Amino acid sequence: MKYFASLLAILLSANPNFAFSQEKPTLKLGGILDMSSLYSDITGTGSVTAAKMAAQDFGGEVIGRKIEIVSGDHLNKADLAANIARGMIDNQGVEMFYDVAASATALAAGEIAKARNKIMIFASPGSIRLTNEACGPYTVNYNWDTFGQANVTGRATVKSGLDSWFFLTADYSFGHDLERDTTDVVQGSGGKVLGSVRHPLNTPDFSSFLLQAQSSKAKVIGLANAGGDTVNAIKQAAEFGIKSGGQKVSPLLAFITDIDSVGLDIAQGLLLAETFYWDLNDETRTFSKRFMERMKRPPTSAQAAVYSAVTHYLKAVRAAGTSDADAVIKLMREMPINDFFAKNGKIRADGRMVHDMYLFQVKTPSESKGRWDDYKLIATVSGEEAFQPLDQSRCPLVKK
Repeated sequence: MKYFASLLAILLSANPNFAFSQEKPTLKLGGILDMSSLYSDITGTGSVTAAKMAAQDFGGEVIGRKIEIVSGDHLNKADLAANIARGMIDNQGVEMFYDVAASATALAAGEIAKARNKIMIFASPGSIRLTNEACGPYTVNYNWDTFGQANVTGRATVKSGLDSWFFLTADYSFGHDLERDTTDVVQGSGGKVLGSVRHPLNTPDFSSFLLQAQSSKAKVIGLANAGGDTVNAIKQAAEFGIKSGGQKVSPLLAFITDIDSVGLDIAQGLLLAETFYWDLNDETRTFSKRFMERMKRPPTSAQAAVYSAVTHYLKAVRAAGTSDADAVIKLMREMPINDFFAKNGKIRADGRMVHDMYLFQVKTPSESKGRWDDYKLIATVSGEEAFQPLDQSRCPLVKK
């Protein structure tokens, strides 16, 4: 014993880090997010915070490995998102991606994850392509998609008698998919589409696009965009007197932060589909209170989904006893998801996490009890009804 004690003392004196060299490597989870532009409120630091909360609530480690949350800003550039994904894998040792904000960037980074056998969970992008042509064995679309948004919002709007549409569409993959999916729903419900116009991402001036929509005489102007573009389009539509002229503006994707930016005086009465609302029930309120203590505002559905997704991943790692992607994704598909974000959620073969969606109406200022008290629940739509049926999937992984 004295010999081994002396040997250990010699090793420690020669290399103070020897005692730590036997520790298991850190398990790194990466987010490729919009930290500084039009989607930063939806994702950004709030998504990083949600991921860190999940890791901390899990105890800060799993299978003897400390959990580290890292992030990068893709500046809404697809090539940069792909390069960040490569760098996180090669230089930082990231083993799982908890989100890639926006669809074009997600599609690019998803190809890297697919080629490198890394699990990538999407909490904020919504292109239906992510679970169709661009699906992969390690990718999961956890939150929402253009099919679900169109199905819930578009169907409800047409049923209310608003059956003629004109689209203002963000000119990239997400906007194109959202317009196409909503068109299918509108026409399938007996409505008609009178036209559309595409605008660049991050557009400050919607005047020419709104004039085209106004002149179409469509009952509904569907906003196939998101974030700052949605906020600007709604505000400028009010300035143009579109609502007072009898036309309705329908945001096909809107978050609680967007409604707060617009204000209830303008946004009141809007119908919108969401997967999460901070004030929906006791569980959502409990999580949101903790999040608000850190961020000073409630979480968006994307940020709530990040927390849930990271937790689900870590549970699978613990159950598998390894971070091997094949073993972990297998368990993620087998294990149901039951938390404040989803009840009886399940991940299908195409990577779609199926869960309930909600149709909300924005409150009037007199109905609201204060800031962030923005929604009233109109309907709960089951995941099976909201999302694309698996037998319609174009994902090559789906057996037919």
